[in-house]
Amino acid sequence: MNTSHLKYIVEVAKTGSITLAAENLYMNQPNLSKTIKEFEASIGINIFKRTSKGIVPTKKGEEFLSYANKILTQVEELESLYKSDTKNKILFSVSVPRASYISHAFTMYVEKLDETKDWDMNFKETNSMQTIQDVVEGECHIGIIRYQKNYESYFLNFLKDKRLQYEDIWEFEYLALMSKNNPLALSDTLSLKELNNCIEIVHGDLMVPHLSFAELKNSEEYRKRRVYVYERGSQFDLLCQIPTSYMWVSPLPQQLLNRYGLIQRYCSITNQIFKDILIYPKGYQLSKIDNTFLQAVNRVKDSISKP
Repeated sequence: MNTSHLKYIVEVAKTGSITLAAENLYMNQPNLSKTIKEFEASIGINIFKRTSKGIVPTKKGEEFLSYANKILTQVEELESLYKSDTKNKILFSVSVPRASYISHAFTMYVEKLDETKDWDMNFKETNSMQTIQDVVEGECHIGIIRYQKNYESYFLNFLKDKRLQYEDIWEFEYLALMSKNNPLALSDTLSLKELNNCIEIVHGDLMVPHLSFAELKNSEEYRKRRVYVYERGSQFDLLCQIPTSYMWVSPLPQQLLNRYGLIQRYCSITNQIFKDILIYPKGYQLSKIDNTFLQAVNRVKDSISKP
């Protein structure tokens, strides 16, 4: 049992409707209904019953709601004791794809924060499905997700189902990132055949294909030799130390390319168009802190020159 479950129960009792409660909680109706049924099963009582007037508490449910409201009131009182500690603190949390241009923008954003205040920053690099879950569950107010454009209708329908709004950030073509010492560095545009003897570095927890794998799989010219990583530090170490390695990435700022001695090259593969979009709960108003971060992201994006 946790306070989220109690809040769900209280909201349903207040609205008398699973549908209305789900809207207020930024959840979809089936998930809320399932959560309540599982919660009722775990404690061994039926909290609600359906009537002609809607969903109402049972006798046991009314007793439970009395305790639930008392607990939530106590939690709010406990939180209020420490609210003064956060008045002068900058709080920010975001989930994003493992994109160097976004990470670079976040660094620029932190550099410009007010040094007279305390900060609590949560910058989480993860896959698109986890980012959606983080925003839905309130782990962060905003997130940035990435998807191959072929999957756009799937993602936009999924966001609608989750009652999430979105705004376009960037549409781009994936590039092959590699060391300046890579034997392929002299080529302006690469082919699958040229990449045949290279080692591909891949983020290991992507939830959808990061490239047109169907096309690659059917190509006799392409041999899979991959190293899976789960954070960007490892990818830069590998790219720098193993000249025959490469990685598919969104375009990087020149500053980062220079820092690590890397270059980025086009490859003659179709269906490599990707999009990064901002997501947030329906009805949420972007805060000043949110907008400052997004401005940094757009500045870095606009500064990137094509190879």
